[in-house]
Amino acid sequence: MGQPRSERGLGIALVTAAAVAWSTAPFFTRLLPFDPWTILFWRGLFAGSLISMFLVVMQGRAALWQLLVPGRGGLLVASLSTIGMVAFIPALQMTKVMNVAVLIATQPFVAAALAWLWLGEVATWRTLVASLIAFAGVVITVGGVAAGADLGGVALSCLMVLAISAMTVVVRRHRETSMVAAAALSNFLGSLVSFPFAHDIAHVGGNSLAILAMFGCLQVALGLTFYMLGSRLLPSGQASLIATLETPLMAFWIWVAFRELPAVHALIGGALVIGAVVADIAGAARSGQSS
Repeated sequence: MGQPRSERGLGIALVTAAAVAWSTAPFFTRLLPFDPWTILFWRGLFAGSLISMFLVVMQGRAALWQLLVPGRGGLLVASLSTIGMVAFIPALQMTKVMNVAVLIATQPFVAAALAWLWLGEVATWRTLVASLIAFAGVVITVGGVAAGADLGGVALSCLMVLAISAMTVVVRRHRETSMVAAAALSNFLGSLVSFPFAHDIAHVGGNSLAILAMFGCLQVALGLTFYMLGSRLLPSGQASLIATLETPLMAFWIWVAFRELPAVHALIGGALVIGAVVADIAGAARSGQSS
């Protein structure tokens, strides 16, 4: 049965909003002088709390029970999301940011492959070509892959990509379930895992706590909730493709907040990513693509 156009449009809007929210990470990170694990700990607490509030508003207080009994699908999504978040921190510490960004840009292909293997969902050639163009745009944006990258960091980046791609497919597989509780649970689990490594927890003051609260609520809670709700309405490869908008939008927030003009290569790469995503969405609208 074909997917209603309005449903697909909602999915596109939600995943785009998720990419916008996720792209604010560098802005918040620059304002916080703490080790990454401390940031992840507090960010997870605030994000998990806000998503839990979303859950209560959407489904009532009884829905909080889903945090303790999320079901097999919810537990799998929460675990994969936690793995992705936790792997991201040491990956950035062990290899260059550009290497991590380029590997993240392969996610549309990984998600499409997993969706084909598990769900029999075949990505269109249009989405695959657009993903390839977006990948090239990300490579240009971050300045290319550095030679001699640390293998540990690259391995963790690959683990993160695999986990988030698999999470996208699982959400698609259980698209009748909102997975909002799973999003909250993943943040609480991330805080739990980060706690032993967070050395600056006691040094977080009032202003920093407010920034961490905004970080968790705006960047993580909204981003992850929008992605969980939107990716179930779209083919996995297309959802992951739209999410690559995060990379060029990062430069936009740095420019707005710190007046740092992006380099020419970043503008060219960003234009390629945005153009690829827009072309894929427009092509899907013209062809009336079914899910």
